[in-house]
Amino acid sequence: MTQQTFMYEAKEQILIIHLPRELDHHNCRDLKYETDLLLAENYITKVVFDFSRTEFMDSSGIGILLNRYKQMARSGGKVTLYGVNAQVGRVLAIGGINRLMEHFDTKEAAVAG
Repeated sequence: MTQQTFMYEAKEQILIIHLPRELDHHNCRDLKYETDLLLAENYITKVVFDFSRTEFMDSSGIGILLNRYKQMARSGGKVTLYGVNAQVGRVLAIGGINRLMEHFDTKEAAVAG
């Protein structure tokens, strides 16, 4: 079994979160904890989620996205996504994420958007 880890990249006031192949209840607790620390320690105005490796996501992933969206909205920040495949895109649409966060094809566009 491959390890489901998150990778983080900071560019100025932007936090890019590279998600693993599966985003589910098993690893969402770690994601929430790690991003809570990163957001508390840094002045972040935008969170970008990289879905380019993600093949599966359940409702726990929706919860994390909504939590980060609310947190960024309270501070005047923004959340964007990129690299979403069709299957994950359907889950995001059902969860209402499409109405809240902009989706981009590339990392560069998501960071700029």
